[in-house]
Amino acid sequence: MLASACATGGTGARDEGPARADSAGGAAPSPVSYSPSPADTYRRVDAVALVKDDAVVSAAVKHDLKPCVGDEYPVDVSYGRLTGGTSEDVVVNVLTCGDAVGVGSYVYREENGRFVDVFKAEESPVYAEMDRGDLVVTKQVYEKGDAVSNPSGENVITYAWSTAAGGHFVQRDFHHTDYSNAVGGDGSSDTDK
Repeated sequence: MLASACATGGTGARDEGPARADSAGGAAPSPVSYSPSPADTYRRVDAVALVKDDAVVSAAVKHDLKPCVGDEYPVDVSYGRLTGGTSEDVVVNVLTCGDAVGVGSYVYREENGRFVDVFKAEESPVYAEMDRGDLVVTKQVYEKGDAVSNPSGENVITYAWSTAAGGHFVQRDFHHTDYSNAVGGDGSSDTDK
């Protein structure tokens, strides 16, 4: 009896999906097509060669940049507009094979047909990414005794491209987060350290 009462009438939510536009008397929306514009294209790069041929990359990063499995290198590569150039910039993160910890982050800008290093961060662990035209660099913070899998916090630094003095990145924002050690920790609070 209760089931039949719930199924009869009322103004509750329908379980049948969204109403069709034509059932409400309006015309169905026309499909939107998307064609990539020239600004949506990028020139794919060999990130490993870019890093290994880069004079500003440390010898330690170059030495450790080896394939993890087969010919798969531990690099993440992103393409996008960071420096206001005529082509896409390239962000390369070099990671460790075992636990994917970032050991180096680099930004390359195309100038006169070749890619030039315009940013580097090699204070491990580090990871760089693009966010709405800004460069965002995340660095894990470890206190004495922290396991690699359990940092005490993180610093997030946002950089914007400045055209002053030939062009370079300038820090636009910084924030630090202390992680709680209440979950999976030893039960001590930050004030106990």
